[in-house]
Amino acid sequence: METGNVTTPFGRRSMTLGMLANQVMAGEIKPDQSVDKWKLFRALCEAKPLLGIGDRALAVLNALLSFYPKNELAQESGLIVFPSNIQLSLRTHGMAEQTVRRHLAALVEAGLLLRKDSPNGKRYVRRDRAGEINEAFGFSLAPLLARAEEIEQLAAEVMAERLHVQHLRERITLCRRDVAKLIEAAVEEQIPGDWQGLYGEFRDLIEGLPRSPTAAQLELLLHELEVLRADILNRLETRIKSTKQRGNANYIERHIQNSNPESTIELEPSFETKQGAMAEQDKGREAETPEEGRAETTRPGRQEESRQSGGRNDGGGLKSFPLGLVLQACPEILAYGPGGAIRNWRDLMTAAVAVRSMLGVSPSAYEEAANVMGPENAATVMACILERGGHINSAGGYLRGLTRRSEKGEFAIGPMLMALLRANAPAGRKVG
Repeated sequence: METGNVTTPFGRRSMTLGMLANQVMAGEIKPDQSVDKWKLFRALCEAKPLLGIGDRALAVLNALLSFYPKNELAQESGLIVFPSNIQLSLRTHGMAEQTVRRHLAALVEAGLLLRKDSPNGKRYVRRDRAGEINEAFGFSLAPLLARAEEIEQLAAEVMAERLHVQHLRERITLCRRDVAKLIEAAVEEQIPGDWQGLYGEFRDLIEGLPRSPTAAQLELLLHELEVLRADILNRLETRIKSTKQRGNANYIERHIQNSNPESTIELEPSFETKQGAMAEQDKGREAETPEEGRAETTRPGRQEESRQSGGRNDGGGLKSFPLGLVLQACPEILAYGPGGAIRNWRDLMTAAVAVRSMLGVSPSAYEEAANVMGPENAATVMACILERGGHINSAGGYLRGLTRRSEKGEFAIGPMLMALLRANAPAGRKVG
């Protein structure tokens, strides 16, 4: 039996009390004890953070286990493997022999292997006349068998900790989203309060988290975020109650819908119904519109723009240009479309809602622009504003100004698009 006697290492390697303790533990294996070597190896892979071993050491241990002839590690089958470093290098996919030796030493130090060195330090086996192993020199896998229950318990602890951390991260992600969206809604609805200060506090909490946080640090962050979210909700609920007392039901409905972080359509609650109604109005206007090239009758308070080739009249008397032309002039909007592409007008309107929120344009300002200009033209104007973002201090104020001019018949989209087309022509960007 390979664990019957204490063995000391060959050459200059010194004997330690830890090695002696590992040999004593390996000698306490029960005669009928056995374990599936690959199941145990999978548990080792899970428990490696608690055992203090790395991936490369596990690769060497995997190679050693592959030299053990049976799937079940058992005392009666012998627990010594004796491959050379060259063979181990081959089975570790070409790992350098010096690296193999270093990781073998790490496995011994971690108490997962025992050395049983021969008189000359070589690894070999002596067999009897029947071919049975009489004595072998190499590495003993006995510590693995002796510590099987401990290793499986450690693996279970690591898995439970990983699931706990994953759950904490999910809750933190949801809480971060809630805080950010609630502050955004409060700012857009111009609710009184130090929202900038609360946002700064929120950013400080997030940026103070270490790169690889522990479960305790994640729990603390989650608690602080939940306290901050509760504070914001209390402020908003107070505002809602005061609004109810004033009977402003429309405000409440818009406030609740704007707090939905998932749907880009619900960010503009009345667009879905109004787009269909405007399309019907467009058909009616086109039926009453004179043929291309004729000047249209000017109505009081809303002067119609003269028609140009390639365009058509939309809400507010503005001419609507082809989608391809809009995307050529405003390629920046493409990144905000569903899946990073814009294939139709609906995709452009969805992208415009995202850009509207990003640029700080209030829902009421954008909705008013859509009512006056028409939904397609409002989306086109948002694309133009995004393209010229570096030259516009207040996107919301700029949009309201264009809406007022459009009501008076003093605004046309064509010159804006043509200017952007000329500016983007040298870049040669492809519309997709």
